[in-house]
Amino acid sequence: MIRKAQAKDIDKIEDLLRQVNLVHQKGRPDIFKVGTKYKNEEVLRILEDENSPVFVYVDENDTALGYVFCLIETYNESTLFCDRKTLYIDDLCVDEGARGKGVGKALFNYAEK
Repeated sequence: MIRKAQAKDIDKIEDLLRQVNLVHQKGRPDIFKVGTKYKNEEVLRILEDENSPVFVYVDENDTALGYVFCLIETYNESTLFCDRKTLYIDDLCVDEGARGKGVGKALFNYAEK
């Protein structure tokens, strides 16, 4: 099941953020430090922002197995862009134990819809 992330998911989201960082850090230690993209307080702020929805794929115990961070941008009466609403996927992660099971594809498709 996919649902909007909630404050109760923050610890698992932080774990997933660490997993993403380790993949990047191992692949490019010349660029990435060990850490996370967001701290708990930042994740909570993001979850409260209507223009940055975060969705989680949860198992039968309501434990997040993956997330997708999205950004919604709306252009109205812009001097450069036609009026439109866009969704940008900022970050997508699947727990290392759940990879290869379609979780990432499901999250991507959900965000797209």
